[in-house]
Amino acid sequence: MKNNKNLFSIKTVLFLCLTLTMFCACDKDDEQTYDKTRLFRPVLNQNLFANGNTIVVNMGKLKGAVGYTIEVSRDTFTTVEYTILTDTNYVEINKNTVGEELFWNSIYQVRATAHEAEALFDSKISDFGSVRTQRFPSILFQPKSYDVIDTSARLAWEPLGDAITGIKVFAPNDLRLETPLFPEATVTQEEFEAGETFVTGLQPNTTYQIAIYAGTELKGWVNYTTKVADIDPNGPGVIDIRADESPSAVNTALSSAPEGAIILVKRGITYDMPSTAFDKSVTIRAAYGFGKQKAKLFKDGNMNIASGIPIGYIRFVDLEVRGANYGGNYAFNHNSNNLNIGEILFDNCEVGTMRGIMRLRGDNVSINNFEIRNTVVDSIGGYGLLTCDTDGATAATINNIKFTNSTFNKIEMGIQSRTPSQSLIIESCTFANINTIFRYRGGNGNNDVTNGIEIKNTIFGHKWDPTGKLSGADLAVIGSESNGLGGTNFTVINTYTTTDFLFVSGKEIAEIPIGNAGTSQKDLWIDPEKNDFNFLNANFLGKTSAGDPRWRAKL
Repeated sequence: MKNNKNLFSIKTVLFLCLTLTMFCACDKDDEQTYDKTRLFRPVLNQNLFANGNTIVVNMGKLKGAVGYTIEVSRDTFTTVEYTILTDTNYVEINKNTVGEELFWNSIYQVRATAHEAEALFDSKISDFGSVRTQRFPSILFQPKSYDVIDTSARLAWEPLGDAITGIKVFAPNDLRLETPLFPEATVTQEEFEAGETFVTGLQPNTTYQIAIYAGTELKGWVNYTTKVADIDPNGPGVIDIRADESPSAVNTALSSAPEGAIILVKRGITYDMPSTAFDKSVTIRAAYGFGKQKAKLFKDGNMNIASGIPIGYIRFVDLEVRGANYGGNYAFNHNSNNLNIGEILFDNCEVGTMRGIMRLRGDNVSINNFEIRNTVVDSIGGYGLLTCDTDGATAATINNIKFTNSTFNKIEMGIQSRTPSQSLIIESCTFANINTIFRYRGGNGNNDVTNGIEIKNTIFGHKWDPTGKLSGADLAVIGSESNGLGGTNFTVINTYTTTDFLFVSGKEIAEIPIGNAGTSQKDLWIDPEKNDFNFLNANFLGKTSAGDPRWRAKL
């Protein structure tokens, strides 16, 4: 029979010994000293911001920190502009702390280090990023792209307060506006009251700071970068029709233009799209001029291209190309055999109110490069931005397609083709209200892009909803239709879609993310209905890097 009393006593002794051992171990640990470590990096209580030309740095207060070093740069710390030693976690960087005023409307970088009583334990550097100081308070308006040409600039202001009496022009690196490049120009009372004047005698493709004064008092300044030199109207191959404002003037010029001609048109004038077929390399472009309104090519119909004649290029620059009929107009609607064009280009244009921009039919029909850049396209129907509409081994093809720095709004069809392409690049574009992005439908061997599709720095909104009543799945976009692009490699980088963007089931492009813009279409942009894609949502992550650059937020 077991002696339970003795067993209990043995267990009790063992428990007491174990407890004593643990107590001694804990007591021994308590007597140990741990290695001292450096301070954590400083962090911000709130993002860097500027009040006028003062930068506010509001850091969290670090326990153990006896002070901080704040460094300020304007070239991402290739050099350090200012070094500030402080014993507080809240610092205003201005004349009081650095001995001189910060520049207005300038980008600064800020970083900080926390200090311990022993320098060995100072924190590592914490990079707080960039901040722009505010613009100098001024009655001057910020210039638009159409307020500057190659040798002149338009200044506009609100005629309030002391009358503007003079204008000075400075180099871009003369940030304290100390050495004018030209003698001061006088502003008359009439010009002041009218709210505008012009500065002439500038050099093409050059940046200037242009400042206004009331007497000797600086009243503000703005930066201008002049455009590259305009076309010489008397140069070889230039047909200057600015003196002829008749609707038929472009057609008349095209009918007699030599190979490689530049037809120079006048801004603000509406011309008929030419009825003469393009049968040579030609550029139709607007001469420089002030004001928002472009020269317009307009027609209820379409332009034509002659067959059987190799053509190097057809280019439209700084124009509005507009159809009268959304249901039946095109820029080009080609339907015959034997066509070979090196390039079709729309650059800095406005294009729209068409059933399609480029429709190609026929055998032995080829465009090597089709490009839309720096352009706003709106209201395009079922034949889309591009359509190759013939089947067969020798059917119409467009080899290389490129859309850059452009906006596409209210688009029923993007790119559709019964033949393959070689390359397709979409970079820095804004798409809103688009129903179908791609429709390669030529069947096996004829429905891919050989070298892949690249989509970079681009934003997509939801399907076009003319009624304004659709929601959910009714706003779904067709990514790739008709079983096309199955063998096409997609490269998608820094590309966003709105939270109400989704793909029609089975017609997705897997590489395009869904909803990563973090906001809906109506909350992302100011007014897509009126082609205003400036950002309404200031928290959008891609506001400085994605979409058509004309709409991006500027740091």
